[in-house]
Amino acid sequence: MNNISIQNPGSALGEAIGAELEKALNTFLRQVAEQEGYHFISKGVGTTKQGNSRKVLVMYDQFGTEYKIDAVIANHAMQPIILFESKYLRYTKHNRDKGSWICNAHSALRRRYSSIRSSIAVLAGNWTRNSLAMMTSYNINVFIIPFQLICELLKEHNIDFNWGEKDRNIATQAWIQFNSLSLDEKTRIGTEMIAPIQRNLEQSVLNILDDSLIREVDKISIELHSNLGEIKRYEFKSIMDAIEFMSMDDLTEAFLITDSFTLFDPPANFNT
Repeated sequence: MNNISIQNPGSALGEAIGAELEKALNTFLRQVAEQEGYHFISKGVGTTKQGNSRKVLVMYDQFGTEYKIDAVIANHAMQPIILFESKYLRYTKHNRDKGSWICNAHSALRRRYSSIRSSIAVLAGNWTRNSLAMMTSYNINVFIIPFQLICELLKEHNIDFNWGEKDRNIATQAWIQFNSLSLDEKTRIGTEMIAPIQRNLEQSVLNILDDSLIREVDKISIELHSNLGEIKRYEFKSIMDAIEFMSMDDLTEAFLITDSFTLFDPPANFNT
């Protein structure tokens, strides 16, 4: 990491900033989890097929597909309770790929691990409203660290972080300056990055881990799969409404009658 002649200094600095963010988050979340009697896990559990210790945390969906997850909080039985992701992005063009991965991975894992209560994503940098809305629609709790805040923090260390995509000279100088910082200074950057969200993040985690909080049914989702491959999803506000629906004499009607959108229908927020 100290090689200042690295081929892509801008990318290298971005990875370094993301690493400091993740380290600061892990330190903070481990403290919160352990004080509540839970385990915080950010490294691999068990060994690989070759017998080596896992360096990354790998979880599997119900079909055996593996996903590399940043961290989890687990209970005393090592059952996952909260999934965590931390992502830094400089350019919005990567939003859809990174955001979609979080949505797909976390939803797949939640279908296998019934112990999971919540997913949390700490997103730093430039994220679009569409990407954030997509993740929220997958019931992922999102915490934002704006790109401008990162620029201001690095400016305090004489690092110009606000360069254009093709401005290699400024990126190179920023990378050189970052490497001149001490380990404590780099650690402080990560700590300062999470400071604005720390209080709300802690409260969110504590609420999720609190077994005494009253749980209420918010909605009921029923997904029907036909032998022809059709998939129909229905949502109900009450248990009685769902029971009434499932008591239909012939559910074939549920597959044949649809209020599906057409190819030409715009999204609900098209004009906003």
